[in-house]
Amino acid sequence: MRIGYSLGSLLSINEIRECSKILSKHNPDSVWIPETWGMEGMSMLATMSQVIKNSKIGSSIINIYSRTPSLIAMGAATLDTLSNGRLILGLGTSSESIVQEWHGVEFNQPVQRMREYVEIIRLIISGNKVNYDGKLFHLKNFTLLVKPPRKHIPIYLAAINQKMVELTWEIADGVIFYLRPISELQKTIQKMQLKKKIDVSSQFITCMSEDEEKAIDRAKKTIAFYISVGKIYREFLAKNGFAKETMEIYDEYKKSGFSTNHNLVSTNMLDSLTICGTPEKCKKKLVEFVKSGVSLPIIQFNPIGEVTKSFKLLVSTLSGSKN
Repeated sequence: MRIGYSLGSLLSINEIRECSKILSKHNPDSVWIPETWGMEGMSMLATMSQVIKNSKIGSSIINIYSRTPSLIAMGAATLDTLSNGRLILGLGTSSESIVQEWHGVEFNQPVQRMREYVEIIRLIISGNKVNYDGKLFHLKNFTLLVKPPRKHIPIYLAAINQKMVELTWEIADGVIFYLRPISELQKTIQKMQLKKKIDVSSQFITCMSEDEEKAIDRAKKTIAFYISVGKIYREFLAKNGFAKETMEIYDEYKKSGFSTNHNLVSTNMLDSLTICGTPEKCKKKLVEFVKSGVSLPIIQFNPIGEVTKSFKLLVSTLSGSKN
């Protein structure tokens, strides 16, 4: 079974280094770094690429509003060189609140913008002189000075709503799903793979502990966080079987913040969206998600207790027991 691991938002830079050292002994398919409002993603991927020597490295995700397409292409070429051709470039739109309120950029035409970003990045990475006249971007005589190891770097798109899902299957090498109920996930994968085969990755909130209640509590808090602050996830889950729960969780968040709203996450939500519980239960749940059509499950590490100990339990359970 292919398996990836996502390190990042909840971890310090030193903790990511330590987790990377652990993963370097197991050689998973890929290791991914998110970029939200903490560590800058490309720097962390560069750091990780020097610790993990065999696995692919992936951005999950670089948003297409805080950098120009040319700058992303330059970063991708640099990372692919540093990693000896192991980069997967994960792109996404992020959210309206993050883009507009924190980056100060207008959040407009996300689907068209993504299309043009992918086209421009691929043209630049190919090594040719780029003259591009799109609806949003216009480039003249851009040539990349460095020569990356590959003329084609795989691009995976983070997709939630249907328009972005359709675009992903049209232009991308792979998809990165997140927070999709397992029944919906299976239906979407089956439908879209009939049109064209691409690599289907999905990142899963993963909380593992010998103390099952601690794992469940951690998973509930993570779901509640995304529902509370992520409008796009809240609306998507409401449309796909969890209207009551999302409304209650969000209403409680507006009243009292994150103190108690995780208690409103239902058992059905946990079972449909996450991998959590004891090591044995987590292994079984991972198999269920793979059977739904996910070719590359990405384990989003949510530490329980001491980080290194928690991560060693996770990796030894899912990727084999090595010292």
